[in-house]
Amino acid sequence: MSQRYVIVHDENKCIGCQACSVACRSENNVPDGVSRLQVHIQGPFGEAPNLHFKYHRMSCQQCENAPCVTVCPTGAAYIGDDGIVSIKPEKCVGCMYCVAACPYKVRFMNPETKVADKCNFCKDTRLARGEQPACVDVCPTDALVFGDTNDNNSQVAKMLLQRANYQDSTHLGTKPRVYRIPTKKGGIVS
Repeated sequence: MSQRYVIVHDENKCIGCQACSVACRSENNVPDGVSRLQVHIQGPFGEAPNLHFKYHRMSCQQCENAPCVTVCPTGAAYIGDDGIVSIKPEKCVGCMYCVAACPYKVRFMNPETKVADKCNFCKDTRLARGEQPACVDVCPTDALVFGDTNDNNSQVAKMLLQRANYQDSTHLGTKPRVYRIPTKKGGIVS
């Protein structure tokens, strides 16, 4: 059975500290002005002194039906045997079709390499060494869980069976593999 890597963002545990974004930037040599990962902070909501915020991870959704892969004319954007949406830099011609096709608006052109870029779960670095993605590893509140849902004994597979969860914009048919545990203090962010 092949792997089906997913990441779960628990919006109840997230504190919006951006440690994930900083670790991603460092691990993947992301230049200033662009980002593979950010946590958007909304709020405050409620009445003082009982204020709260909502935290929403913005990164590649690792779509199983990825529009960015479909439109790529050179095969630079592809889904590997591991199921991870990735980029072959040597094949990228900088046409930006993938950037335009991404319904989540998380792809970008790296201003230094002139190659399309996005989150790939640290596939070429940390995953290759058997480690967790940088964002998961540094999260101080364990708001991020990564793993293979095809492994029924994995923490991520058990979590998705036991906890209410959602994915962004499922009506698009992209089959995203970033799951979210909705905050108990507010509705689901779309």
